[in-house]
Amino acid sequence: SAMTMHPHHPLSGEGIALHKPFPLTIRPLADKARFSLRIDPDQRIAASAVLGLNLPGNIGDVAYAGEKTAVCLGPDEWYVTVPVADQAEIEAGFAALYAQQPHSLVDVSHREVSIGIEGRDAALVLQSAIAFDVDAMAPGSGCRTIFDGKAQIILLRDAKDRFQIDVWHSFSEHVWHFLQVVAREIELDI
Repeated sequence: SAMTMHPHHPLSGEGIALHKPFPLTIRPLADKARFSLRIDPDQRIAASAVLGLNLPGNIGDVAYAGEKTAVCLGPDEWYVTVPVADQAEIEAGFAALYAQQPHSLVDVSHREVSIGIEGRDAALVLQSAIAFDVDAMAPGSGCRTIFDGKAQIILLRDAKDRFQIDVWHSFSEHVWHFLQVVAREIELDI
């Protein structure tokens, strides 16, 4: 069996925590397996059975099942994250499904890194880098967007005060530095 390499996390050991005037935490999240799934929307039920999670049918909706998440990015496109321990089983399940239902399941684990932004000012921190009204995003929604005019990200709003960014490794330090600067400005009330 092919061994999956999970390279050293570029933000390992980093963390930004603000406690004045309101708590705000920005931190790298644990590594996980990430997939880009393209499949006929009529086959959502079959794909959901393989994933052990109900793929959302509406663009922008996010589904959760334990440590698994899936965000619908387009009519036939989902971004799926699962624990690394589940990766091989899911790949085998989709390989078996392929005979009945051609689809594309691409492992994008190696190219992405995840950053969590949590706290009362989480939306405010993100707003300075994102062109749409971040605060208008419903909890349990997500989208592909551009961060600071440069980096393509997938943005999830897991809860009112909790967001997650998945960004390519090559842009992760730029995004991290930007978040650090904006968080500091909020802390200093600039």
